[in-house]
Amino acid sequence: MSRMEKVNKQMQKEISLIIQRELADPRLQFVTITSADVSKDLQHAKISFSVMGTAKDVEKAQKSLEGARGIIRKHIGQRMDMRYTPEIFFIYDQSIEHSARIEETLKEIADELAKNNLSNKEE
Repeated sequence: MSRMEKVNKQMQKEISLIIQRELADPRLQFVTITSADVSKDLQHAKISFSVMGTAKDVEKAQKSLEGARGIIRKHIGQRMDMRYTPEIFFIYDQSIEHSARIEETLKEIADELAKNNLSNKEE
């Protein structure tokens, strides 16, 4: 594992812990940090997150994360031994939502095929 991969994994882990333990915001209750991408110069970090819930829940979580950026950055600076504490940017990760829709569609197709096979056997 490269140094940057380790930094990214550690950043993801620390931000998850900060959200769970340090921030008492109910809007962040169902937030999951899915990845962290820290720039090579350690000046910027794109943090991807997902949220269980509606589009309104996602919007609330995004606003809460943006509002807590400074606090999160401060905790990162205290927890991680880095020359610079990167500026943090939160990005909503739609891949989990997309995967759930694909899975639901595949289940519907499988159910439809099973129903058609039963009706064909009865004929």
